[in-house]
Amino acid sequence: MTTSRRQVLARTGAVGAGIAFTGALSELFTGTAAAQGTGGHSGYGPLVPDPDGVLDLPKGFRYKILSRTGEDLQSGEGKVPSNFDGMAAFAADGHHNRHGHKHGKTWLVRNHENRQDGKVGVPTVDGLTYDPDAKGGCTLLELDHDNEVLQERVGIAGTSTNCAGGTSPWDTWLTCEETEFKAGEEGYSKDHGFIFEVGFRHDRPTSTEPLTAMGRFQHEAIAFDPRNGVVYETEDAFEKPFGLFYRFLPEKPLGGYGSLHAGGKLQAMRVPGLPDLSVAQEPGETFDGIEWVDVPDPLAKETPIRFQDFGKKGITHAQKLEGCYWGGKSVYFVSSYAKSEEGSKADHYGQIWRYDPKRKQLTLVIVFGPDTDLQLPGEEPDNICLAPSGGLMVCEDGEGAQHVYGLTKHGQVYPMAGNRQDIGTPEEPAWGEFAGVTFSPDCRTMYFNCYDPGTTFAVTGPWQH
Repeated sequence: MTTSRRQVLARTGAVGAGIAFTGALSELFTGTAAAQGTGGHSGYGPLVPDPDGVLDLPKGFRYKILSRTGEDLQSGEGKVPSNFDGMAAFAADGHHNRHGHKHGKTWLVRNHENRQDGKVGVPTVDGLTYDPDAKGGCTLLELDHDNEVLQERVGIAGTSTNCAGGTSPWDTWLTCEETEFKAGEEGYSKDHGFIFEVGFRHDRPTSTEPLTAMGRFQHEAIAFDPRNGVVYETEDAFEKPFGLFYRFLPEKPLGGYGSLHAGGKLQAMRVPGLPDLSVAQEPGETFDGIEWVDVPDPLAKETPIRFQDFGKKGITHAQKLEGCYWGGKSVYFVSSYAKSEEGSKADHYGQIWRYDPKRKQLTLVIVFGPDTDLQLPGEEPDNICLAPSGGLMVCEDGEGAQHVYGLTKHGQVYPMAGNRQDIGTPEEPAWGEFAGVTFSPDCRTMYFNCYDPGTTFAVTGPWQH
């Protein structure tokens, strides 16, 4: 698409938003009862400038800062780490209330995408540390029903580049390492590029043993098929050949806490006749007969998986595979962008794909268009989640001012939050990207992070409208 943001504004009437896209937004929401039963016809109006210069929100909404990099952890374990990324919210008592009533306590599990040059590493804690020479990991925040922080502590330490992840059906967080450095490289003492299971309750504690059977590669996000326990995984590889889309067949499907350690089979997706997903450009394009090929060496002992030999037919790659979630009978995943100058077969500014396991069918659902105004919500969708309004909330990971923007199931795009924390210079302004958008179990609060300067926000307001 060559549509500019201003043209989109004129055509859609979206106030303050300017993202171009084509495709059937309604398809993304057909699989969830919560989405079907709500309106989601429009946004919440223009963003109101924050007099404190932190976060712009629509009228009627309020934010609370829950945590910031460099503050003291309430546990006394050290400082709040840097580089806030993926996140999920859980009901502390294990019960979900989606009727708007006040809920009890909530746990937030938050990733820290620290590499070896991270400003503030996750403090090493006995029993919670995988590699004492790594700075990444997760922190846990326990909140009351008014979003007051009751405790903040380390969930796992000694991992690296914890980007996104996903929730398990038994309410644990699978944190993903977006790296593939091995022991002895970059100062690490152990191999990295794994998934770890992080818990916050006494009966489901964090395990510092990596889920090796799920592969060693530059993980981004995961999503479970709730019917059979198959886990889908995205790979955000930084250089050509780009990442793959995987599925993991557990030895003990839906086996509960700790069952993923029993192992399983890792496979990569092959789309016949499509070696690179970027070649697909038209929403609605459908590819049948999707194949799943066993990964020759899931631990990548000698060769990264995306470089391995998948036979004469090869394997399907994609640049910037990011968010991943399950909806209805299908798994959806995001390709944030593709650039031919960086090695992709074609260019795009963001795609959302749907894979239907029963039909073995892959469909390009949404294609995002280029931007023309860096001050408006734009290209490069990253973290993504379903909203109580029946639409999607998407974190932007592009250039210029950063936003959380909404997509309604009726096709309207609207800004939900705008970042006012300028971390650039007058000559080259820059804003920390947003990440980790998620909703409380009772749908009364939207939580998300600013990556840098690391900040976790809780946003409340008239979501029912």
